[in-house]
Amino acid sequence: MRASRLFFPTLKEDPAEAEAISHKLMVRAGLVRQLAAGLYIYLPLGLRVMDKICAIIRDEMNAIGAQELSMPVMHPAEIWQTTGRYDEIGDEMFRLKDRGGRDMVLAMTHEEVITWLAAKEIRSYKDLPQVWYQIQTKLRDEARPKSGILRTREFIMKDSYSFDTDEQALEQNYELHIQAYTRIFHRCGIRFYMVESDPGMMGGATAHEFMAPSAAGEDEVALCDCGYAANVELARSISGVPEFPDAGVVEVATPDVRTIDEVSAFLKVDPVLLLKSLLLITDDGPVLVMVRGDQEVQESKLNRVIGASRPANAEEIRELTGAEAGFIGPVGLEIRKIADESLERGVFVTGANRDGFHIRGVVLGTDFEAELADIRRVKANEACPHCQKPLSIEEVIEIGNIFKLGTKYSEPMNATFLDENGKEQKIIMGSYGIGPARIAAAAVEQLSDEKGISWPMNIAPFSIHLALVQPKDSQQTAIAEKLYSELMAAGAEVLFDDRVISPGAKFKDAELLGCPIRVTVGKRSVADGVVEVQLRGTGEEHKFDIGAAAESVMAVLDELV
Repeated sequence: MRASRLFFPTLKEDPAEAEAISHKLMVRAGLVRQLAAGLYIYLPLGLRVMDKICAIIRDEMNAIGAQELSMPVMHPAEIWQTTGRYDEIGDEMFRLKDRGGRDMVLAMTHEEVITWLAAKEIRSYKDLPQVWYQIQTKLRDEARPKSGILRTREFIMKDSYSFDTDEQALEQNYELHIQAYTRIFHRCGIRFYMVESDPGMMGGATAHEFMAPSAAGEDEVALCDCGYAANVELARSISGVPEFPDAGVVEVATPDVRTIDEVSAFLKVDPVLLLKSLLLITDDGPVLVMVRGDQEVQESKLNRVIGASRPANAEEIRELTGAEAGFIGPVGLEIRKIADESLERGVFVTGANRDGFHIRGVVLGTDFEAELADIRRVKANEACPHCQKPLSIEEVIEIGNIFKLGTKYSEPMNATFLDENGKEQKIIMGSYGIGPARIAAAAVEQLSDEKGISWPMNIAPFSIHLALVQPKDSQQTAIAEKLYSELMAAGAEVLFDDRVISPGAKFKDAELLGCPIRVTVGKRSVADGVVEVQLRGTGEEHKFDIGAAAESVMAVLDELV
């Protein structure tokens, strides 16, 4: 491709609204343009990257026996109503009516549609197993779209679905997807972790996520050298038991002292010795939730215990506890109580349910009762639940996820098969997603430098960036044209920068775009009878004789693939 004919609109400055590195560089390098919040146009170079990622995904999905199909983006609402997700999901789902007044939705995902298809077409155990996949548009009405193509309202996703006769067969397809995903991410040249995750709205018993480490990530994972890895939404850790300086239950005056920090300072005790009490309202009534003063509640963990909830307002707090916020606690309170497991042992300070007072020396099981559950957010340096070594916390981008759905969708949608005995059984399902745009953004985040992007070879828009320094020089032009033709004939993907612009602008664009190999034909190199070659990732430089330049560059290319 000749740069003089390519739509290649680079920018010198970062876009004002951009925060993530990938957002800044993908706009500046002429890969994408924003149409509206969360809506992006992929320009020719950006689309080449996406196409390469999707080709790798197709290659590896086909290798495990998956079959590609395509499902519509717009769905009748009734199939989502059948599974209950039409009401569960809420405002993230785009909803509309057709001209006949029929309720429709725009697809966030395709579990309902694929299960509808399986229910219509699969009859016997002889039809199973099946693995179907697509690479298709999804839509989600993000409340706060940001970080460029990382959080958008319209995006491309590879989603695949397995259909099996039993849990053992599902386990085999689950493992096949783990292997395929591992190969996909390795081929795309990015670092990643596979971590335990919360199934969330997808449902099912087991789920894992594939996470690419990046400061732009909106997720966090807990990691240990022993191999333990989990999203903080469900990560566990071991927290030490604090030693309280004295014993015995004593009510103490704490006038105008409400927050953990204020109570800690006033009573001269470490926050680890305080009970943090939160009063929440659920569909089943009020719940008092407790963690240590140095800890935070992990909302997703708590939701799995009590379901959806909201904070109690000031009037509800007063009515249920007799005190205002800052002075509430579990002692004498006759409502459901949930305490984090770290509170099982220890002696603590808690609110007295009386304005201006706290109680010292409170012990769970002696002074109050509560259900124990893991509801706290794991912190760095807490002990790993497997080996007791310190955990680390790392920011990550979610690039893929896999779920063991079981019969969550096949049961309400009556997707069944007849087993060997002619008995009707529910199809056992799995669901598996990958975000191609997130892979692209993760690659930019992980491999870029102060000069611009540095693409991994397999997903770079072009493998070779051939820079003709002075197109008006006939000798340079002849050499560059011949080299371009020879590289193309050898099967290389070459961006030939033949534009009549300054050499400095060409080199800056080459560094910004980040193709793996830059080949320069200029006055100095021609005078020496060579072409100059530089590797974008390492800065390594070579000089090759003009007569054998194409063969030498292809040898370098082969080493990088």
